[in-house]
Amino acid sequence: MDAFATEQFEASRSRLASLAYRLLGSAADAEDAAQDAFLRWQAADRDRIEVPEAWLTKIVTNLCLDRLRSARARRERAVGVWLPEPLLKGDPMLGPADTYEQRESVSLAVLTLMERLSPVQRAVYVLREAFSYSHAEIAEILDITESASQQHLHRARQRIAAARRGGGEIDPESARGIVEEFLAAAASGRTERLVALLTDDATAVSDSAGLTETLLRVDTARRVAAVVRAGLRSTPAKRRLAGGTSAIHYAVVNGAPAALFVVGDRVVGTMSFDIADGKIATVRGIAAPARLARLAAAWRQHDRDTPLVTEW
Repeated sequence: MDAFATEQFEASRSRLASLAYRLLGSAADAEDAAQDAFLRWQAADRDRIEVPEAWLTKIVTNLCLDRLRSARARRERAVGVWLPEPLLKGDPMLGPADTYEQRESVSLAVLTLMERLSPVQRAVYVLREAFSYSHAEIAEILDITESASQQHLHRARQRIAAARRGGGEIDPESARGIVEEFLAAAASGRTERLVALLTDDATAVSDSAGLTETLLRVDTARRVAAVVRAGLRSTPAKRRLAGGTSAIHYAVVNGAPAALFVVGDRVVGTMSFDIADGKIATVRGIAAPARLARLAAAWRQHDRDTPLVTEW
């Protein structure tokens, strides 16, 4: 393949990977989809491709749909088993973030909720909300009618809105303040203050570091507070297991306020928060090493600020 064709593809690779990440919720799978598209671009009769960007978008979207429809993916991504891969602020795979819809479409909350959609509904939602494709363009990409595209989008929006927790965007400084107070209360054992910072119907979800086949879920403010308090309690056994200096740093993960649990220069876990009306509605804990590889690599290149908590 000539250098110009390679340059054409590489100019689109980041956008294609961002599209694939939104569809699949996995950075590793998104990179694979982009690379598969490159191989197809290599093999294609490019003289017959009038609009390379549209052709590549269609290829990547359909590669992702094939993956989502596979029996293996359905087993791996069953509701109650799967959480998306978190990405640190500034990661190019997060893609466009100019509008609220674009930012929301890559949040862990929405990526998780999109598991409830059919693959086609998910594709229509992402193409429209995150990449502003028209229904005519989406119909061409997915080989459906414009009317079907509009119906899929309407149903996707309805299903996501019905299950969405959180109160929309929050001022970054306010979000950080709530998280800092929450972690300080947890680290100091002030359970009542923890409960007061949670909505009455708060939920905590954890992948238990990938050690179980299902997600761990806790409901109600008092139970969530107890779990978080236990997780932040420093003990000799925990310090020996960590094998290094531990700390908790504030971060922004997939656009949401989050805490990074760090040992030395290794990120060993993340805790992200959905905030509604000044309180925390959802806590998501992700610690499976496979889900943290990209975030951990980005953190090693990140400017560090003063940790919010030491010796967790």
